[in-house]
Amino acid sequence: MRYQVKLNKIDQVYAIWCPALPGCWTVGNTEQEALDKIKYVIQDYLQKIDDVSKNAEFYYIDV
Repeated sequence: MRYQVKLNKIDQVYAIWCPALPGCWTVGNTEQEALDKIKYVIQDYLQKIDDVSKNAEFYYIDV
């Protein structure tokens, strides 16, 4: 899959996050390190969501 990520230099590090996945972020000392790390963070995030939702019951609500 392909996800958009946002990268921002803050002081001496690069913060990177995936807006489509709340709470999915990391930092790197270089731009490339941040880009490399976010790939693993996204994979781990998606795996955790899959693990948690395996036995979940789904409901529909009106708001």
